[in-house]
This record gives sequence, structure tokens and C-alpha cells, in this order.
Amino acid sequence: MECPYCRQLDSRVLDSRLAAGGTATWRRRECDGCNRRFTTYERVEHTLPIVVKKNGQRQPFDRQKILRSLQIACNKRPVSADALEEQAAEVERELAASGEKEVSSLTLGERVMERLKGLDEVAYVRFSSVYRSFRDIDEFMAEMSKLVRARNMD
Repeated sequence: MECPYCRQLDSRVLDSRLAAGGTATWRRRECDGCNRRFTTYERVEHTLPIVVKKNGQRQPFDRQKILRSLQIACNKRPVSADALEEQAAEVERELAASGEKEVSSLTLGERVMERLKGLDEVAYVRFSSVYRSFRDIDEFMAEMSKLVRARNMD
């Protein structure tokens, strides 16, 4: 691993732990050249599908976009950053395991909404109101009614 300070290629691992809900490995390293310490993270590189947007544009899957969407939906809600990270990682794992070459942004949004429904109902409503682009209060109330019915069935 190249040292970020002196560019030496040799370093020693001093400590290693699982991070990000087990999806990454955190390593504390020491450079053999300058003896400075630095941290690295290792992740398994998955072959992820291309996301097909509503307008037909194609772009690589970006886990950070999922995480940002979850953070916005859960703003000022009692949901930990670790829980959001885990949900984003789970969506990424599902996509990698699916083996699909392409996935529509609509399908991706539905997966995120399902996760939010179990995580925080207010965040779910926030996300779905933006994602589904409700045209009026009647559409919004219909979605709320579905949520209340589903909750009463549990």
C-alpha cells in the first residue's frame, strides 16, 4: 500500500477490524519509510448493474447516491448513521447478487422505499412523496392510507 505522505510502497498493518457493518475492513498501517501512520479501508469490488434513469440515460450504480437519499429522508429522525449505511450496503449487496446487467431507477427507488418503510415511517413518507412525485394531496393521502392499513395488519 502506497504511503500517502512519502509514496513508499511498503507498509505494515498494525491493526485490522471489520467496518461499515461488515462490508469493509479498516486497517491501521505504518509506513516502513517515514514511520507515519495512516488508515485504509478495503471493500469487495462487486460487479454492479448500470442504472437506467427515467429519461433513458444510463449511469453506473453509485452507493453514495442511495446513502444521500436515505440521509435526506431521515433528516432529524431517530435513525443512526450506521443504520443508514447498513441499508445502503444491503441494497448494493442485493444488486450485486442479482446478476442483472441493468436496473431501472424505478426498481431501485422501490427497493429503497421498502427499506425505509421498515426503518422509519416518516422517512418513508418523505422519500415516497419526492420519489413518486405526487400531483396532489389525494395521491399523497392514498399512499398514507396504504401505510396505515399495512401497519394495522401487523
